[in-house]
Amino acid sequence: MDRPDGVIDFTPDPTLYPFESRWFASSVGAVHYIDEGDGPTLLLLHGNPDWSFLYRKIVLGLRDHFRCVVPDYPGFGLSVHPEGYGYTPAEHAVVIGELVDGLDLTDMVVMGQDWGGPIGMDVASRRPDRIRGLVMGNTWFWPSDDTVTKVFSRTMGSALGEWAITRHNAFVKPLMKRSLRTKLTDKEFAHYTDVAPTPESRQGMAVFPREILGSHPWLGELEQRVPKLADKPVALIFGRKDPALASDATIARWRQEFPDASLLELPDAGHYIQEDAPDEIVRVIRETFRR
Repeated sequence: MDRPDGVIDFTPDPTLYPFESRWFASSVGAVHYIDEGDGPTLLLLHGNPDWSFLYRKIVLGLRDHFRCVVPDYPGFGLSVHPEGYGYTPAEHAVVIGELVDGLDLTDMVVMGQDWGGPIGMDVASRRPDRIRGLVMGNTWFWPSDDTVTKVFSRTMGSALGEWAITRHNAFVKPLMKRSLRTKLTDKEFAHYTDVAPTPESRQGMAVFPREILGSHPWLGELEQRVPKLADKPVALIFGRKDPALASDATIARWRQEFPDASLLELPDAGHYIQEDAPDEIVRVIRETFRR
């Protein structure tokens, strides 16, 4: 499919991202995704400030045995930046739900990290009959009130934080760059910087931090629906160098909801586990969900 109007004019390096780009006609415009491989379906959901590029090594490691569907939320990656769109996680969850229904994805394993966790849990809890299992790491699904979270949300979600993110790409550089435990090449890291070249293209990145607190009502509703997934197999993968979303309390909350879940703790991985520990993620998914 030709690149639709209204998306960023950025072409990923085919040596790093050797996938066919596809676009889904959502209610807010063209949503970019890749659909690679055959077998049980994996829906792989990114967080902030990244896009489907984050999962490239995992897709390469699993597409021989799984169908890997990896979308970009509106305002991220190669998806449309819609007029009048709020870029809230609730809106993203609606759009990803449309993709799931439109592609008729069933018997599906949902993986989420960062905001991909609550977005994925929302999509899954509204469609438990389509869900085979869950893979969650460095993420959450409940209204969070810990001190680190509140300070981060109020700082990066402030007017000054929005200015730094949109005008100076501060969420990607230096925040994401400093959080990565794995050293990326300049060409690899350019896929995070160059895909959002203007202040307008970074608006979605600026909304997510304030929504950590701003989306408490939505997260509260999600928390009430999560028990619908209690019978699903769950794999938890946490990079313990992440001070916010890999705390003992966060892991304990996941295990409280899913006491039979497997748990892999990665002592040297940080927040972006897909970059820091792709081989370990591939192994866990293969062992847990390959038929």
